[in-house]
Amino acid sequence: MKTTPENHQSESIKEKLPIHLSYFSDVLCIWAYVGQIRLDELKANYGKQVEVKNHHVTLFGDIHSRIGLGWKDRDGYDGFNQHVLEVASQFPHVSVNSQVWKACRPKSSAIPHLFLKAIQLMQEAEEIDNAPKAEYGDKTPFEAIDWQIRHAFFHDAIDIANLNNLFKIAEQFKINISGIESLIYDGSAMALLCRDMQLKESKKLDGSPTYLLNESRQKLFGNVGYRIIEANILELLKVGKEGQASWC
Repeated sequence: MKTTPENHQSESIKEKLPIHLSYFSDVLCIWAYVGQIRLDELKANYGKQVEVKNHHVTLFGDIHSRIGLGWKDRDGYDGFNQHVLEVASQFPHVSVNSQVWKACRPKSSAIPHLFLKAIQLMQEAEEIDNAPKAEYGDKTPFEAIDWQIRHAFFHDAIDIANLNNLFKIAEQFKINISGIESLIYDGSAMALLCRDMQLKESKKLDGSPTYLLNESRQKLFGNVGYRIIEANILELLKVGKEGQASWC
């Protein structure tokens, strides 16, 4: 049978079940914080049918430039604080501390991202258990720590650019601190973080959060509703099961 582009696409998808979803976010991004519930719901509903790969894009790498200077004509940090609180007020499942970006001003999201890359490497190397745990809300240790770091900033107004605070979070999950330090000191965590940023550039991603599906053919960016994300997953699952190319 002659191979058409449609047949080639469906065969490619079928071979790669479960569906692979690449998720790009910045831990200091309010939209990623309020949107985490959608990713959790997706995993709860589809389990092993969907495999999520977490990537971090350092949009808040230089807070002074992004907020201090970028929001200078909009009341600076106070203005950004109000923006974040207004966004959060639209989503009753989260609450944001009134001191975020006022009394609590992390210098850079690069530090928590670097920290998370070390933990991600440890989990991939099975130096920590990579199985989802009920006490973590059925998240893996990496996913649970990633969320706890975001929650520490937005909910508790803790400076997550301070390594001491990050180590305290890791200790709550009984993660080997020396293992994290080793991967930071030898450059392994930095290499993985740079790889994430290179992916952002090569995929021409607009920002955080971004969902990539179907070998980057499908891109969802920003405050995307759960049903839209689910519709994309369902189409790919249908192709994988029936061996037919999607018309969407």
